[in-house]
Amino acid sequence: VFLLFFTTHEELQTLDVDDAFFSTPEDIAARALKPQGGVNFIRTFKKQVEDQAVNLPPNLDELVQNATYVQSPDNLVWQYFYNLKGSAEYPFPGGIFQWARYRINGTGLNETEKIFSESLNKHENTLTLATLRIFSNGLGQPHFHFNANEMGYVISGCGQVGVILSSGVTANFNIDIGDVIFFPVGTQHYIKSVCEEDLFLILAYNTGNQLETLRMNDYFHGTADHILAQLFFKEQAEFKKFPKAAK
Repeated sequence: VFLLFFTTHEELQTLDVDDAFFSTPEDIAARALKPQGGVNFIRTFKKQVEDQAVNLPPNLDELVQNATYVQSPDNLVWQYFYNLKGSAEYPFPGGIFQWARYRINGTGLNETEKIFSESLNKHENTLTLATLRIFSNGLGQPHFHFNANEMGYVISGCGQVGVILSSGVTANFNIDIGDVIFFPVGTQHYIKSVCEEDLFLILAYNTGNQLETLRMNDYFHGTADHILAQLFFKEQAEFKKFPKAAK
């Protein structure tokens, strides 16, 4: 079972190998592929009623005798592959984050991860994936991303989501297994786990650059306390009560 994300807001257009083959005139295919028997051999191919991109032949064992292939070298494999489950874990007070991401100058990445990171950054409109585990009753605090839309899929658990809109209104809703969530770039949001089991999601960000994120505790501490005092009509010294998060 695969979970797929695509970087397009338009209707997805796909061309499979068999569709391309049967859309090519017989004589053109014969001249391009040069099979034994020429165009007569090309005519032995019959288009199936069912889409073979999603349906395997019932007599697959008779058709395929050897399905092995040679593993490609790392410098090719890791342009397209990343061992997310085996990658570094980034714990936060409410859970754990793992991320197949781009890092400027490869900071904090091993050699094979650098290959993947560089591959991401070569493409203007690409994707970077992550897993997010929020412990039972844990919180992924309010934050927003400067340079990416975010989409998520719930693998297990259940939770509550809040999206802070520009009008000052918050959209709140529940999420469960199989649900998809979407946060446009610059939209502040938070996720809370509300089940006994952990809430586990796969997240996708549409950027090949280093993801830029600002969290609520960061921008509170980044704002001068005398400014906060004016905004909230609260004594300046009161804002010392907010502890700074450990890096």
